[in-house]
Amino acid sequence: MGVGALAVSASAVFIHLSGASPGTASFYRCLLALPVLGALAVRERRKAEPWTARQAWLTVVAGALFAGDMLWWTQAIFEVGAGLSTVLVNAQVLIVPLLALGIDHERLRFRYLVVLPAMLVGIVLTGGVLERGVSGPDPTWGTINALLAAICYSGFLYLLRRGGQQGHVVGTYTAIIAVSAVVSLVAGALWRGVDLTPSWPALSWLAVSALCGQVLGWLLVAWASPALASDTAAALLMLTPVGSLVLSYFVLRERPSAWQLAGAVMMIVGAYFVAADRSSPSPKPEWESDSESTSNS
Repeated sequence: MGVGALAVSASAVFIHLSGASPGTASFYRCLLALPVLGALAVRERRKAEPWTARQAWLTVVAGALFAGDMLWWTQAIFEVGAGLSTVLVNAQVLIVPLLALGIDHERLRFRYLVVLPAMLVGIVLTGGVLERGVSGPDPTWGTINALLAAICYSGFLYLLRRGGQQGHVVGTYTAIIAVSAVVSLVAGALWRGVDLTPSWPALSWLAVSALCGQVLGWLLVAWASPALASDTAAALLMLTPVGSLVLSYFVLRERPSAWQLAGAVMMIVGAYFVAADRSSPSPKPEWESDSESTSNS
């Protein structure tokens, strides 16, 4: 599972190296992952029950939200930095419980209420909103776009929790990626454009990102999550934002300020405590345990 989390952590760096627009990066990350995922989905389908109409519609909406997550996150990578944008997207651990509270009337856990103020402060510090000369060409807008990505990702996770697509783990994910490819192409064309003939270096970096984030990272985390205790899984998944910060430091030479790093630490620690407190007496749907395992991809 740790290897999977580290594979996902490299995605932001590869996207940055590609230099592709949000639409181009998101579209090709999905498109290049589909052949591998499709082959695995066909194998799974032979053993699974047929989909219901409700599951199909939830998958379509989830795919659209996942596309929004990728588009805004990619934009944030170039504004606030690959490492810090990955940390900021972890705000989803705060948003998903709020969706459950507002829609399903689920009570917020005490640990969540304790961590919430610290994580909100962490978001402000990580984004460098109160500083000058911080890491990233436009940290304020980068923070906003990262939070918009987190909102989309939270909606994506919430729908998967309610979908209950047991037995369709890979198939559901493959369908989501297919929908995301279409939405990324259309939305990306309207927002900063989509390059259908990117250069070979850019395409190569996007292919590596697709294999590491959309395929290898997701599969390793999904397969390992059910066998681990919630606190162990939460600790290993923190390798994603930490790994992204380290890789961005050495590969992209990103240099966050001391306050930004302090904010990142507050967010990562807060995300760990919230994620480790997700144990419940009722069994989780198989897809929920898988989908909550990654903080973005």
